[in-house]
Amino acid sequence: MTDNPARPTLDTTVPHSARLWNYWLGGKDNFAPDRAAGDEIARQLPSIIDLAVADRAFLGRMVRHLVADEGIRQILDIGTGLPSADNTHQVAQSVAPESRIVYVDNDPLVLVHARALLASSPEGATNYVQADLNDPEAILREARRTLDFDQPVAITLLGIMHFILDDERAREVVRELVAAVPSGSYLAIAHGCHDINRVEADNIVSFWNEHGTPKIVYRSSAEIARFFDGLDLLPPGVVSCSRWRPGPNDPDIDVNQYCGVARKP
Repeated sequence: MTDNPARPTLDTTVPHSARLWNYWLGGKDNFAPDRAAGDEIARQLPSIIDLAVADRAFLGRMVRHLVADEGIRQILDIGTGLPSADNTHQVAQSVAPESRIVYVDNDPLVLVHARALLASSPEGATNYVQADLNDPEAILREARRTLDFDQPVAITLLGIMHFILDDERAREVVRELVAAVPSGSYLAIAHGCHDINRVEADNIVSFWNEHGTPKIVYRSSAEIARFFDGLDLLPPGVVSCSRWRPGPNDPDIDVNQYCGVARKP
C-alpha cells in the first residue's frame, strides 16, 4: 500500500467525521469526543442515523450496478472512511473478482484499519492511498500504480465533497478527476444537502463546524447537480440517496444526503 509522506497527526480529542460516521453505523473505531458529538447531532437531527445507513446502502447498490450492469472493473474510492461491512471492494469483487479498487483517505486511523482489513480477492487488487481530496494530482498519480487509466474507471466521492467549502474549487477538483479518466467512466457523488429539514440541517452544519473537523458545507440539490455538468446522469438523477434505485427492502424515507451517478460520454 502507498502512503503520502506528509501524514497528518492522529488527534483523538477533536471529533472527526470518519470516526463519527463509524459510530453512527454501530462501529467501535471511535473515541469519546466522537461519540459525544455524534449523540448531540443525533439529538438535534434524529434522522442522521437514517442518513448514515441510507448512504451506506447507496454505496452497495451503486457499486453493484456499475460492476454488474455497466461492466466497470476499476473503482477509485475517494473518502473511504473507516472500514465496515460491505466495503467497495467486497461488493465489486463479489460480482467480478478481478475488480481493482484504490481507496483514498487522509485520516491516519483509516490507514491503519485499511491496511489490516481491506484485503483483495486473489484475482483482483486493492490498494490504499493516503492523500487529500484537495490534491487530486497526488491522488491520480498514486492511483495509476494500481489502475489502468486507459480503461474505464468509476470515481466515487461519497460524503466527502462537502468538506471543500468553496463552490468553484469543489467543481474544479471534480473536473480534474473526471478529465483523467476515459470515456465510459463513471462519477458517483453523495453530498450533504439542506433541501430537506433546512433548519435542522443548518443547525448540524453550525454545530459540527464549531466542534468538529474538517469543516463542512451542505449544498442544495441544484448545486450538487452541477458537479455532473458535461456528464450523462443515470436515472433517477440527483435524488436523496435513499431514492437512488432502492430495493424492495429499503426504507421509504428521504434523507439529507443527495446523490447521483453519471457516465462520461
